[in-house]
Amino acid sequence: MSTSLFPVSHAVRQERPDVHLDRVLRRLVLMGAALVLLLPLARASTDWLGWLPLWLVGMPAVAWWALHRFRLPTRGARSHRTARRRRSPQARRIRKRGAGLPQAA
Repeated sequence: MSTSLFPVSHAVRQERPDVHLDRVLRRLVLMGAALVLLLPLARASTDWLGWLPLWLVGMPAVAWWALHRFRLPTRGARSHRTARRRRSPQARRIRKRGAGLPQAA
């Protein structure tokens, strides 16, 4: 039996996620962060929901990250930062010949 008879859902990939869902999740993350920063009650823990910053900031942030297919920063962004580093060798201290480790008295 051929595997081409069965549709493969992961074969079709979208380059950009849904714009409306992206906007809603971004707003939820920003509103949750503002609530946690501005209201002391939003930093509490309840018996019914648990730790509120998890539900106000953490879960919407993970959903937003999942919407973007768990993408991490690319290597190109990291190599741009390292390209500005100096390429000269590191300076070394010159030790005197007779001086070793300090001796205990």
